Amino acid sequence: MKTAVPCYYHLDVEVSPERVRQVRRILAAHLRFWDLENLVEPVCGGAEMLLRAIDEHASDKNTSIEMWWNRQHLITAVGGNDHALRPDQDLRSCLQHLAATSDGWGCCATETGARVIWFSQRARAGERIPLVPTAPEPITQEGLEVPREVMPIARLAGPASTAGGVLVEEAQ
Repeated sequence: MKTAVPCYYHLDVEVSPERVRQVRRILAAHLRFWDLENLVEPVCGGAEMLLRAIDEHASDKNTSIEMWWNRQHLITAVGGNDHALRPDQDLRSCLQHLAATSDGWGCCATETGARVIWFSQRARAGERIPLVPTAPEPITQEGLEVPREVMPIARLAGPASTAGGVLVEEAQ
């Protein structure tokens, strides 16, 4: 069984409509790599919704996205640098969606005054059965025929031969 290892991923991105789709694919790839396939849709959907809202409402589009996997919870945080962005007004519908689809969520300010919105999902790492080599089993079908026992070998005849240097075949 593969054991779950704590993981962390950080991505800085300037938000635009095309980048939102790229970020979704990047986050999905990391979740699959971490054996968290069942979290791809809720996590990527929540992050995509936040990024689209930041693209629509924020004047500063530089955003950081982080994911922490601690073997029980996956925490996803989206932090924007726009000090004027107000989660209670501009991001209300996103926050309502996050509250409905995640196990926990929150919003906090950084030392610089930027906002970070985070949400968590509870999960288990995918359990896989280790590959074990199997012993070969006897074949129940008829096998191939055994090749002929001895092939004739051509030898150069010695001085007792009649034609002096003629090849004579002998079986060994």
